[in-house]
Amino acid sequence: MHFKFTLYSCAFSLALACSSSFAVGVDTLELAHRVTAASAPKVFYTAAISPQGLDAVYSALDRTLQGKVAVKLSTGEAGNTHYLQPALIKDLVTKVNGTIVECNTAYAGARATTAMHRQLIADHGFDKIAPVDIMDEDGGMEIPVPKGDYITSDLVGKNLANYDSMLVLSHFKGHTNGGFGGALKNISIGIASAQGKLRIHNAGHSEDSFEAPYRDPRSDEHLMFIKTMAEAALAVHHYFKDGNNILYVSVMNNLSVDCDCDGNPAAPDMHDIGILASTDPVALDQACVDLVYAAPDGASLIERMESRRGPEILPHAQEIGLGQMRYQLISLD
Repeated sequence: MHFKFTLYSCAFSLALACSSSFAVGVDTLELAHRVTAASAPKVFYTAAISPQGLDAVYSALDRTLQGKVAVKLSTGEAGNTHYLQPALIKDLVTKVNGTIVECNTAYAGARATTAMHRQLIADHGFDKIAPVDIMDEDGGMEIPVPKGDYITSDLVGKNLANYDSMLVLSHFKGHTNGGFGGALKNISIGIASAQGKLRIHNAGHSEDSFEAPYRDPRSDEHLMFIKTMAEAALAVHHYFKDGNNILYVSVMNNLSVDCDCDGNPAAPDMHDIGILASTDPVALDQACVDLVYAAPDGASLIERMESRRGPEILPHAQEIGLGQMRYQLISLD
């Protein structure tokens, strides 16, 4: 399934006609996968990008995370300032009594080793708001992929076993390889150990290095990588009691075409959109993608998503049973 700009021209034109402020009138936008069917998963929305906004969408999910709670987010690469700021997320992390969890990267950077990663976490201030766990500090563990075409297991940080539930706190933005980063990328690449990241990037064919064909967005191998992310995400969702012990919140601000893992990201050239939350990660990512298409200034991010075939993760995630692309969008404003 290909997501083309022309499919969204109606919603795009409507957004232009409505207002230069996207947050106004979001309920009137014609979003491609929004439905009113009660059977569709609920995605809650607020334009308020604030601690209060985070609390509002989390509370709307009406589910209490049990036991020891992991909060998965990106702590950002050195030089990047687009990541979710500690001041924004502190109250919600405290509310769930969470431990911030990360894994080391598979590329050379300030998060490639545990020691460097911990220093960067301190530099960015995350250790001042909650305990922080580098989950693959002592290696990885395998968890099963219930259904997939490319991998049968996901290699995640070993310390994932220490947690009973998880809050997936994602910064939605673009990505050089994946097209966009949201909830699905956060629980696939983000929870994989450094070695596990290579497994996903190479669609299960290698764990030694980033193989060139899988990084070429024009190649069949690259599409395999996109779909493998969905399968790794399914493994993590399934691990937390088939989704009963995991919740998803995504913040749509600082909407650069580049990821928080980029130390020199492009400056955002579109406005902030808001905060969304769901129990369904596919519905959540689809809603975020639809909102970018409907935005009057989303052309750069749309080009990034389409040129990397990023939205094609969504139909594969639906096909393997991770969630639904159709959703109810419920504004809390």
